[in-house]
Amino acid sequence: MADGKGGVAKAAGMIMVAMAISRVLGYLRDVIIYAQFGQNRITDAYNAAFSIPDFLYMLLVGGALSSAFIPVFTSLIAKKQEEEAWKIASVILNVIMVLMVVGVTIGVIFAPKLVYLLVPGFKGEGFTLTVTLTRIMFAQAFFMGLNGIATGILNSYRHFFFPALGSVLYNLAIIIVGLILSPYIGIAGFSIGVVVGAIINFGVQVPMLIKLGLRYEFSFNVHNVHVKKIASLMLPVLVGLSVTHFNLFVIQNLASSLPPGIVAALKAGQRLMQLPIGIFGIAVAVAVFPTLTSHAALDEIDQFKRTMSLGVRSVIFLTLPAAAGLVALRIPIIRFLYEWGLFTHQDSLEIAEALLFFSIGLFAYSAIQVLNRTFYALHDTRTPVATGVATILLNIVLNFLLIKPMQHGGLALAYSIAGIFNMVFLLIVLRQKIGSINGRQMVTSFGISLFSSSIMAGITYFTAVYLETILDITKKFNQGLQVTIAVVVGAVVYGALALLFKQEEAQMAVDIFKRRFLRKKVRPG
Repeated sequence: MADGKGGVAKAAGMIMVAMAISRVLGYLRDVIIYAQFGQNRITDAYNAAFSIPDFLYMLLVGGALSSAFIPVFTSLIAKKQEEEAWKIASVILNVIMVLMVVGVTIGVIFAPKLVYLLVPGFKGEGFTLTVTLTRIMFAQAFFMGLNGIATGILNSYRHFFFPALGSVLYNLAIIIVGLILSPYIGIAGFSIGVVVGAIINFGVQVPMLIKLGLRYEFSFNVHNVHVKKIASLMLPVLVGLSVTHFNLFVIQNLASSLPPGIVAALKAGQRLMQLPIGIFGIAVAVAVFPTLTSHAALDEIDQFKRTMSLGVRSVIFLTLPAAAGLVALRIPIIRFLYEWGLFTHQDSLEIAEALLFFSIGLFAYSAIQVLNRTFYALHDTRTPVATGVATILLNIVLNFLLIKPMQHGGLALAYSIAGIFNMVFLLIVLRQKIGSINGRQMVTSFGISLFSSSIMAGITYFTAVYLETILDITKKFNQGLQVTIAVVVGAVVYGALALLFKQEEAQMAVDIFKRRFLRKKVRPG
């Protein structure tokens, strides 16, 4: 069991490594697609179609299903009711399979109407291609449902490796299948890769489920009290965790009326911004969630508060410098990653504009990953839902206000402002709900991290500028060298400042590094 600060650090470290690899593969996938097809209506269509399975993946695997399932399943395990836990797992699995089959069938039939809602600005061949790709990728929803249950069970037992490995293989499969099929069927080859990746993602978790003593029953006993509890939690959780993606759907909807390639540019900028969230925010949130749930189930409120506080402070400590670094190095990073084949420097500038404004809200969306799960651990789903609805409304208003003067940059800025509002509101309500949440310590930690990140960003920016004066930046190797040196300099500066200020979050980061990379040399005590 991964209990306590050390256990959370170990679990978070494992997930961070796997998520980092998965995200790198995700960007490699995007680079290959953009280099092969360019940034135009073809890649707009792929990104619009991919947003649906991406949405399902985040909700079912990393969101609503696992977040509603884990508190109930973990509570039963903690209370030594393991037989009952596996019974409800079987019921939920069977219900999800039926719902997914029905949902996929409806989605495929009504794909044109769905695509029109998502991207009403697409016309002609762009619209037709989006419909085709959407129908192909809908097939993965069934396996995402299975994956959500598998992930929930394994995480409840504090097994994080195989769910994390599945996400790596998911992106790897998309790349391999896409490269094999795209010469024959175009960008649809990558859509088929999404389906294959989903199958592999689930399949890799099955052996560990069997090892844990998988006890499957063909039961639809939806009247079971624990099944009802999961159902009552899941719908609100679904709404709460879908806020981020719904806001992105709104952005995509409005961006579809902008020039060709802007949907793809926004998606690329958002994925770059999501990299630190995936590596740090989601990793820490997934790692602390079972521990939060156990503390809540056993009424250990002081330990619950400490775990929550450290989780929030840790993700902000890790993602604020990441955001500052992305802002300072946005053009060098995008130039190095994407400028291959048909992708142009003008395309890079469009992504950089989006990334600049997306990065402002990066820390908030990372903290939300922990805060939402904090409420779910307390079996409070109303607060995230209410906050989510308010956030969606705010995002829509800001989108319409900012799109004309700022174009796609305004859409990204609206998204960030809405995320910050979401985070602050959740913190305020949480304090009212459980009392002191170490707010002063959080504010102090945030202030120190923001100060250190600002210093780091300035040094990183001028390092990159200086390197451009001594390197032939037209060569891809030198572009990579520029980014690498600037990132290393920034990391050293931020790390030194964090240790100088003796931040507890810095020590947790060191613990994660030691446990993951030096565990043969480091022993407890």
